[in-house]
Amino acid sequence: MTEPIRPTAASPTVDAVLTAVGPRLRALRTERRRTLQEVADDTGLTASTISRLETGRLKPTLEQLLPLARTYQVPLDDLVGAPETGDPRVHLRPFRRNGRTIVPLTRRPGGVQAFKMVIPPTERVPPTLQQHEGYEWFYVLSGRIRLLLGDQETVLGPGEVAEFDTRVPHAFGPADTTPGSPPVEILSLFGPQGERAHVAARTTAAAAGR
Repeated sequence: MTEPIRPTAASPTVDAVLTAVGPRLRALRTERRRTLQEVADDTGLTASTISRLETGRLKPTLEQLLPLARTYQVPLDDLVGAPETGDPRVHLRPFRRNGRTIVPLTRRPGGVQAFKMVIPPTERVPPTLQQHEGYEWFYVLSGRIRLLLGDQETVLGPGEVAEFDTRVPHAFGPADTTPGSPPVEILSLFGPQGERAHVAARTTAAAAGR
């Protein structure tokens, strides 16, 4: 006699997939430096819903994941089927924000995040300075960048570094904006909780010449 088919609970594999969605959502939002409210405004979800999804207190549904995937400009598979955060096989995709191309170089929730950023010469430094929690360090790879920090203004070229507390009003953009100027390329480290980059070893010119 054939046994009747009975409904079963979600398999451990399904539970593991759903549990992994929250850290990925938080990592994406951190990489893009978006607040809960900004993402809520873009997706039509509430900030409370997004927070509960990120912390795992709410199991995600397709109706919630689709607008989040559109907002973060990633395939839906990246939210539900990608390898665990921190897996070296993860291929991080560049995204565009306000005309800038940003390539995430790390993918883990919390801690210092690393990016490569390409800023077109047509961009102008925003007239309104921004401020938020965190600490930023960036290294200029090519081009020249104009940094506004409080009431100070600095122009940095290739090989130069800036670091600052992002609670200080700030903005930055290309120093050369004439047609044909090259884009600015920088490497950026951003600590959302104020973490700073620490130099553990340093050589001096004299020591290097020995």
